[in-house]
Amino acid sequence: MNHAPVHSTAPVPEQVLADLSAFVEEHEHDLVTLRRDLHRHPELGDQERRTTALIVDRLRAAGLHPVVLPTGTGVVCDVGPDSDAKVALRADIDALPLPDEKDVPYRSAVDGVCHACGHDVHTTILMGTALFLAREAEAGRLPAGVRLLFQPAEEVIPGGAEFIVNTPVLDGVSGIYAVHCDPTLPVGKVGLRVGAITASTDRVRIALSGPGGHTSRPHLTADLVYALGAMITQLPAALSRRVDPRAGMALVWGRVEAGRASNAIPDRGEIEGTLRCLDDAVWHDTPDLVKTLVESIAAPFGVGVDLHYHRGVPPVVNDAGCVRVLEAAATEAIGPEAVGPTRQSLGGEDFAWYLDRVPGALARLGTRHVDGDVDVDLDIHRGTFDVDERAIGVGVKLMATAAYRGRREPQLSRR
Repeated sequence: MNHAPVHSTAPVPEQVLADLSAFVEEHEHDLVTLRRDLHRHPELGDQERRTTALIVDRLRAAGLHPVVLPTGTGVVCDVGPDSDAKVALRADIDALPLPDEKDVPYRSAVDGVCHACGHDVHTTILMGTALFLAREAEAGRLPAGVRLLFQPAEEVIPGGAEFIVNTPVLDGVSGIYAVHCDPTLPVGKVGLRVGAITASTDRVRIALSGPGGHTSRPHLTADLVYALGAMITQLPAALSRRVDPRAGMALVWGRVEAGRASNAIPDRGEIEGTLRCLDDAVWHDTPDLVKTLVESIAAPFGVGVDLHYHRGVPPVVNDAGCVRVLEAAATEAIGPEAVGPTRQSLGGEDFAWYLDRVPGALARLGTRHVDGDVDVDLDIHRGTFDVDERAIGVGVKLMATAAYRGRREPQLSRR
């Protein structure tokens, strides 16, 4: 049986909030410089060695004792008094295999790689939070321990979070928090949501095979392209009738390959796409359902079926109590006008693996540029993505205050 979570209800001391505001103002330039350095030197998942070394050096300089993960990239570091109910704060550190298309001084120096999802911002925010908390701990003002997770390989499958949850890193962690850049929100805003905020993301690849033949005699062979067409349209349709619509399931194909000649029925064809879902229970049951439906759709056409169902990440399901922690933290450290609701997204985020073990919440951090009266659209996963760097200070205030607010009684593992 899990222990009922008990969060700290006491407000963060005014002096701490004042010190935090002063710290952010004092270190704003240094944090922006760090973010631009990370942006100029992006590294792909499981290759983040320069980034890891930089994190370790900065934390050691602050008197902390960082530990590099066994994989060789990524860092775990504890701040403050040892306790059985640590709050964990997580940032992802890897980049995407996309060319940087911006004309800025900190444009990526690595061909074909850039921080197009804001992980450089996440890393900088957690570093700023670490430096502030280290100072508070040294002064004896940090009431409970905080575990910092600089996680590698968020953008790959299997990713860094899936590795970490199978190590002792979460031992003693009673709640975990993270932020993600959101270019749809203006800087200074924090988007929160209880329950599913992002979706599961799995890959589905289906290969059909047959003897091939002439298009004038489809009845003497297996009409493979026709069977592929049926699979493309009927599998999403069947899922929509076998799964509760409230689960938000969506199967979308991204690749179709079959044949080379207009008058020849091929002997093999493939389709591949992503299957996304907002319901954790449905996600766990989906592979068996897909297998059953694929076989039944293919059967009338006499084709062979080879299904590859590749698990990605579960949905991120925010704990209600942890969302209240972030709401209180944002209200105290940034202001009541900062907090607002946010929409669900069918994008994937491997922060979900942590929430399969301990309660936690992911907040959306506004990074949208406002140039005078004109909003600048810089969406994620594009080579043009950039942020209003004032969001770094907002993120540090949110995460540092959440570390104070997030203290709670220990919980047993959810598994």
